[in-house]
Amino acid sequence: FMEGFVGVIQKQFALTLVVSVCISGFVALTLTPALCAVMLKRQENKPFWIVQKFNDFFDFSTKLFTAGVAKILKHVIISFIVIGIMGFATYGLFQKVPKGLVPSEDKGALMVITSLPPSTNMLKTKEEVKSISNAILSNPNVEFTMGVAGYDMLASSLRENSAISFIKLKDWSERKGATDGADALVGQFNGMLWGSKNSMTFVVNVPPIMGLSMTGGFEMYLQNKSGKSYNEIEADARKVTAAANARPELTGVRTTLETNYRQFKITVDKEKAKLFGVSESEIFSTIAATFGSYYINDFNLAGKSYRVYARASDNFRNNPEDLRKIFVRSKDGGMVPLNSVATLTRSIGPDIVDRFNLFPAAKIMGDPKPGYTSGDAIRAIQEVVNDTLSSDDYAISWAGTAYQEVNSQGTGTVAFIFGMVFVFLILAAQYERWLIPLAVITAVPFAVFGSLLAVWIRGLTNDIYFEIGLLLLIGLAAKNAILIVEFAMQERESGKSIFESAVNAAKLRFRPIVMTSIAFTLGVFPMVISTGAGAASRHSLGTGVVGGMIASTTIAIFFVPLFYYLLENLNEKYWKKGAKKDEK
Repeated sequence: FMEGFVGVIQKQFALTLVVSVCISGFVALTLTPALCAVMLKRQENKPFWIVQKFNDFFDFSTKLFTAGVAKILKHVIISFIVIGIMGFATYGLFQKVPKGLVPSEDKGALMVITSLPPSTNMLKTKEEVKSISNAILSNPNVEFTMGVAGYDMLASSLRENSAISFIKLKDWSERKGATDGADALVGQFNGMLWGSKNSMTFVVNVPPIMGLSMTGGFEMYLQNKSGKSYNEIEADARKVTAAANARPELTGVRTTLETNYRQFKITVDKEKAKLFGVSESEIFSTIAATFGSYYINDFNLAGKSYRVYARASDNFRNNPEDLRKIFVRSKDGGMVPLNSVATLTRSIGPDIVDRFNLFPAAKIMGDPKPGYTSGDAIRAIQEVVNDTLSSDDYAISWAGTAYQEVNSQGTGTVAFIFGMVFVFLILAAQYERWLIPLAVITAVPFAVFGSLLAVWIRGLTNDIYFEIGLLLLIGLAAKNAILIVEFAMQERESGKSIFESAVNAAKLRFRPIVMTSIAFTLGVFPMVISTGAGAASRHSLGTGVVGGMIASTTIAIFFVPLFYYLLENLNEKYWKKGAKKDEK
């Protein structure tokens, strides 16, 4: 039911889970009984000594567990104090664990963004790219580099003073050290290149999900609402980037707005143009078609579509004096030299201007420092803008990954609540009661606590993959609780007391719960220790799920019988009152 980028990820996960559960359920109901009939023996031989020792250990553990459950049922107040402490700890962990959209990945490649002073020619840019590549190749973790001079990837435009280089790192099997990962290498390269006298060069990681943003950091537009010139906007943007780079959470904060490029300005003499019978639109079309390019139409050839552009030959547009070689057609069909109605003067200004939501804007980009998340970076740059600039003059608009992260805040909570509600309604329909399903639902908070604790200990983030793991834990924790509650209800129907039913159910269901949980945890554990491309995403999902399952198996199973005991007493109390009213 969720929309946007987060909704797409959750839908993919939901579809995968539903299909796998359907197949698993079908096999369990059809093939498993047949295999049991074939494989299980009527008379079992004495088990191997290792198996016997394991069974003895499990029997001893079951006795301790049963005694613990009985004590919890007898000391309700103390139990609720423990639950309250765990609840406060869970809330504290939610505040403590840093938030983000997706974790930064080691994809085996890095990008180098190089910018020289405005109006630097292509030759010097190529020399700087070569010098930077040689410095980077000195690192033993680099396989090769490739540079493209004359292109500014951040502004998505051609600039002679800009370059983009790509670093191909060696295979992950050759980079096993803590300082050999992509994020660690970004810090090393930036420390080496940041003090360059010839250019402003910084290294960034590639985006974790291609297409969301240019780099793995944040993108934002600083929109001016008070009518300032682009020179003033650039000055304010420089203040923001200087203050942002001084923050411990941020690195490589820069703006694509440059207003110091040497340019030529064409001024049209409207009176002369009118005298010669030349329209302004014809003048500008001619200028565009000669000094730039002018789109004509499309044509098809060999099944492919091609565009046709009109452009003057190089020898007619290399120098300012070439303006006199260009002619404009007048209304009476005569040809008028362009320099008769237009003059060319030197000027300084921006080569690229941005508008966002119709407002003049400066694009600002940056990255979180190692040890910080994208959520920390977004919060830090917001604080910098609020402290540096007036809210009456500027507003922030996000783009790329930052836009998705800001707009997806709270969607994980909504999805989690929906999951809890659906589980509750399904259990209420199954048991035909409203209180007993709550005993099953109470197992989920313990799993959430374990998941948060594991992620916090490992230094990971509360991102979309962690939220997907929490959704998965709803079903896994509820499954363990159902095994206890279902059997306790059967014991109660056989005439035993509520206390005995809860204790017996916990005792008899202990081994199935532990064994299935161990099997699932061991199946997920390779995600926790995985390496290579996409390892960070697997760590986020696997660590949260394993931590939640451990807490659900070691903590929740002690308290589920308690909640069943209390809710069943409450249910029978009100049921008897309702029955007496019906008799009257």
